[in-house]
Amino acid sequence: MSVRALQDNYRGEVLDARENFGGNIIVYFGWEEHQFFCAAKAFPLSPEMGWGDVIDQIMPEAFAQHPEFEKIDWSQAQWTLDNAPLQPQREQSLQQLGAGHKSCFRFTTPGLNGYQGAGV
Repeated sequence: MSVRALQDNYRGEVLDARENFGGNIIVYFGWEEHQFFCAAKAFPLSPEMGWGDVIDQIMPEAFAQHPEFEKIDWSQAQWTLDNAPLQPQREQSLQQLGAGHKSCFRFTTPGLNGYQGAGV
């Protein structure tokens, strides 16, 4: 959603600019059909972080509290990056995958449709 200032000449300090994160980028992760999480979760990550580390470290931190998390077959997960289809490989870095500051990864898990199939 875009934001429009009440005054055309408004100039404000951008507090979430990339240079404010010490070399990290903000990356969002969202699990489709699992509205137990109302929005994608944000993490400040190194652009050099490997995808394998994202799966092994970030995904459990973000989503392990969901009852279906342990059932995820990561080899079957379907990914998008900023709304474009993506097939990430464990050895690729976030930067190699094309992630930038405030990029959003979203994934679906075939066969897992939220708690009791309700999308939550």
